Amino acid sequence: MGSSDRDDPLESSRGDTGDRTDLSTRVREWVLIEGDRLFITISLTLATFVLFFTLNELGVVSFVNEGSVTRVASGLIAGTFSLVTLVVSINQLILSQEFATAGEVRAELEGVTEFRHDLEDRTDVPASPAAPTRILEVLVEAVHHRAADLETAIDGHGDAALEDRVDRYVASVQTSAERLDETLERTSFGTFNAVSALIEYDNDRQVYAARYLRGQYALDLSDEQRGAFDDLTETLRLFDVAQEHFKTTYLQRELTRFSQLTIYSGVPAILAAITIGLLYADIGGASVAVRSLPLLVSALIAVVVSPLALLVSYILRTATVTRRTASVGPMLPQKDPDDRPLEVQSDERDR
Repeated sequence: MGSSDRDDPLESSRGDTGDRTDLSTRVREWVLIEGDRLFITISLTLATFVLFFTLNELGVVSFVNEGSVTRVASGLIAGTFSLVTLVVSINQLILSQEFATAGEVRAELEGVTEFRHDLEDRTDVPASPAAPTRILEVLVEAVHHRAADLETAIDGHGDAALEDRVDRYVASVQTSAERLDETLERTSFGTFNAVSALIEYDNDRQVYAARYLRGQYALDLSDEQRGAFDDLTETLRLFDVAQEHFKTTYLQRELTRFSQLTIYSGVPAILAAITIGLLYADIGGASVAVRSLPLLVSALIAVVVSPLALLVSYILRTATVTRRTASVGPMLPQKDPDDRPLEVQSDERDR
């Protein structure tokens, strides 16, 4: 059974962990995923201050006209109130997921317990680890061993094409597993680090390729060989369960933290917007020296923008994580325009 190189499912087409050699890619990944959210928020806030101060120095904007500035201040106050209200709504949505009956809590606990039992059965460990990244390390080791068992089971099959395709598939799986293991060794044991590593691991395509090969050669495989395919597939599927569990936990914690920080920054932002309007409340014009207005108003605008900067930094990461983990299992959309499609073509053997 063959397929074209372009449509070959045996190779992972998504960039694996450790492949980010391009500078622009590394910068993009740092901004979207890896960078500290507070640092990005502060950077955006400082950039706002520098932008408005520079525009004033260049004569593009001016803070002398009290009518214009007070109208802007009114808009900033309304916008900040709206943003804080939006964040409160998000927080309420998160809290609604935390309310559950005793039966729902029991079902959730049983689901987690069942996953841990499956993990222990597949990985031959006495008890599944508690730390998220440690769980992934155990899974990676199990995938590596199951892939080696599959290669051993297929060796000597007699069909050179099947052996070659399985060898290439196993090499791809083990390479991805080794890269993920290297990434996990460099990370701490936090939930986000587990999610960050998981979204780079192309287990969906690996499950698809294993099922594809097993289905195409089903009549030519022994029970032992089919069992080797099934063992690897079931171990890979545990990644999907772990990914969804860690992603849900991460998003709950991240959005809750975002809500807290928005409230903390929202009060100073509203006070700063009110201060901008009060600077021009005097009938004679601004109550501070004209030469000090650009510096003071630019700083106040930056404070007002800080909740928006916080929103941008957090939503960039949560939206990226959600988009990259939007599917469960091999029925997944193409995740990148450069990805090769999942479909495969039949060859003469199927005709």
